[in-house]
Amino acid sequence: MLDNPGRAAPPGARPSTAGREPGGGDSRLFDCDAGIDLACNADMRPIYLGEFEYAVLLAILHLPEDAYAVPIRELIEIRTGRPVARGALYTGLDRLEAKGCLRSRMGDATEERGGKARRYFTVTSAGLKAIRATHESLSNMAKGLESILEQS
Repeated sequence: MLDNPGRAAPPGARPSTAGREPGGGDSRLFDCDAGIDLACNADMRPIYLGEFEYAVLLAILHLPEDAYAVPIRELIEIRTGRPVARGALYTGLDRLEAKGCLRSRMGDATEERGGKARRYFTVTSAGLKAIRATHESLSNMAKGLESILEQS
């Protein structure tokens, strides 16, 4: 991960020795596995999740093996108490698949669906890492605020 000049490195991050220039210079590369728990895909770039992406991935984990858009949407609406537009869900699912957090497959076409196939989603190992990293980050932000957050 390239560090922004003028921006501090994440707490616990150590410069990678692979990015050192001859003579001891530092190319400002940080090792994803050196003291920070950011999810990394095959390219070793962190996968950052927004609130909605986090909710989508959690919903898919809650559902049985054959998770598709309708129950994903329903579960998010039930658990969050917020409406979810179909277009927003499909955009989010496509974005998560592009990030490597999801894998999809097409089921068989059925008469019930007018001859259309259903698209099923599964969380990948990179997606699970991203969920864990996001959960840990948000939990760390909430530490010390329990008395405030638990008030009615």
